[in-house]
Amino acid sequence: MLKLILALTMAAQVAPTPAPPPARIPPPAAVRVALDTSDGRIVIELDKARAPITTANFLKYVDQKRLDGIGFYRTAKGGPHFGFVQFGVQNAPKRVLPPIKHEPTTLTGLKHLDGTISIARYAPGTANGDFTIMVGDQPSLDADPAAPGDNQGYAAFGHVVEGMEVIQKIFDAPTSPTAGEGLMKGQMIVPPILITAARRIPAS
Repeated sequence: MLKLILALTMAAQVAPTPAPPPARIPPPAAVRVALDTSDGRIVIELDKARAPITTANFLKYVDQKRLDGIGFYRTAKGGPHFGFVQFGVQNAPKRVLPPIKHEPTTLTGLKHLDGTISIARYAPGTANGDFTIMVGDQPSLDADPAAPGDNQGYAAFGHVVEGMEVIQKIFDAPTSPTAGEGLMKGQMIVPPILITAARRIPAS
């Protein structure tokens, strides 16, 4: 009987096998796109986790080669390093895709900082195939629920990781004093800076 009690006591003192740690789910791989232009290469990292709709839309334009041969056509300058450059299909019938749902910065948590890529629009829900890249921080383009009127801002969805010197060169490109309408008059790059190819960069 004593041997049985000792055996049971020793068994109770053996530490249980620890449970294996929960499996780590890796974060989604970053999606990068290279824009090869007549002024050099720009590499953009897209935030598909926080801005999935806008990212998926941009990738459709890339994968269907709808951005090949279009240009950076606008530079909006508020100072030597303050404004944005714009590129896209300009509603060309053979290039433009249907508009997408708006993803405001209050939803995504993204901000219009130096190098951020955003999608151009008129009313929320009208954005399709024209895009802007920030030169300097542009907080006025973020959504602001306290502001009057259309306060939804623009949908940021990634940022430049290589080639900001190319963006600055495009930003400084000469413009026509007469081309463009309304706010865009005097902001049109002549001639546009050509995008020769837009392609995904394979994940390493």
